[in-house]
Amino acid sequence: MKELFEKTSINGLELKNRFIRSATWERMADDKGHLTDRLLNVYEKLADGGAAAIITGYAFVVEDEQPNARMMGIYNDSFIDEYKRLTDTVHKRGSKIILQTVYGGSFTWYKTGERVIWGPSAVTNKVSNVTPKEMTLEDIKMLIEAFGDAALRAKKSGFDGVEIHGAHSYLLNMFLAPFFNIREDQYGGSAENRARIIYDIYDNARAKVGKEFPILIKLNCSDFMGDKGFTFADCKEICRNLAARGIDAIEISGGPVFRAPKPEKDPSDFPVERIGKESYFAAYAKEIAGAVDVPVILVGGNRSVEIMENILNDSAIEYFSIARPLLSEPDLINKWSKDKSCKPRCVSCNKCFDENGNICVLERE
Repeated sequence: MKELFEKTSINGLELKNRFIRSATWERMADDKGHLTDRLLNVYEKLADGGAAAIITGYAFVVEDEQPNARMMGIYNDSFIDEYKRLTDTVHKRGSKIILQTVYGGSFTWYKTGERVIWGPSAVTNKVSNVTPKEMTLEDIKMLIEAFGDAALRAKKSGFDGVEIHGAHSYLLNMFLAPFFNIREDQYGGSAENRARIIYDIYDNARAKVGKEFPILIKLNCSDFMGDKGFTFADCKEICRNLAARGIDAIEISGGPVFRAPKPEKDPSDFPVERIGKESYFAAYAKEIAGAVDVPVILVGGNRSVEIMENILNDSAIEYFSIARPLLSEPDLINKWSKDKSCKPRCVSCNKCFDENGNICVLERE
């Protein structure tokens, strides 16, 4: 019987339990994406709180492309020394830390009139009303190199791995969705071509960091947009291909490119059984975990130890990542280690998102 509080490893990275803090935008870096004392303090508390690993808030890999205010950056070598301070802080407190890398694309409201915003095609985003510039092959090549360079900087900074953000409406997710990707070259058309940029980014990063440095990816199980979006069948195929290439772990999330499904609702386009209002992508992640020989991480509504234990022992899912509850209670994992019946105080109200920093409304002064 597998246990939530047991030691495991991902490509040699030893983890003290099966809980991972999923990437969460803190909105506490400076305007250029650099580390601040306030942001460092967030990671100190998370590292003290018991999670085996922390995936950072997303870090932008191209200097002129920052999809949100005061998010972390990793676009040049100036970040390496300051992030050593961050990684040392986390390691001294007994946790591991993985840097999430991203290119935002048209799902943004931040300074949209002041910068060039790339997309797979010049298709207007119906939520942000941003029409991106269709990427040239040279643009794509530059972005592939930028992700790879960011991974190498992460390694030099002492991070324990990187996670490529391929979900949640950001650029790589848009490449996967036929609604947004109407290209007619090798990066458009078939599901294989639409995923090519992700394969190329992974291969570039792997060549730069070596085989022993963990590379993870976050993907939607589906965009729930029918044939206009990234489908579950597409997801399974990409996961198989990434596993064959050597990806070290896959974090499964989900939701429409336009708007993520809310756990308190049960939309008709959510075809696979969910476990109540919790762990709501579990059925998808179970199927993927059974199809690939790499660790699968489940994110989305993980709130109950009992439910997670059942999923762990009823599937090949290996890890559970948690976001908003750890904004409210950074020490939640420690609490669960002492009392598995402990209920998180987070109710997913989303009031944690605030212009002065994304923290739980109950923690604001």
